[in-house]
Amino acid sequence: MIDVLYFAWVRERIGLPKEKLETSAATVAALVEELKAREERYEAAFADLSALRVAVDQELTDFDAPLAGAREVAFFPPMTGG
Repeated sequence: MIDVLYFAWVRERIGLPKEKLETSAATVAALVEELKAREERYEAAFADLSALRVAVDQELTDFDAPLAGAREVAFFPPMTGG
């Protein structure tokens, strides 16, 4: 099982702050493809990956990052300055 967390407009589009998933995805990108295939709201949230950042176990990473052993994946928009 893996915890998937959604922040800001990603949360708004999907309608959930987080969920626990059973996945066979080897990478973050594969997980995104699984999510997009679930239903339209996921498709909308992940339509433009260039507008998203991802963290695996609270470390910023890329969409090609492996998920082996990961406990948590978080999706959020890029942070803006301040």
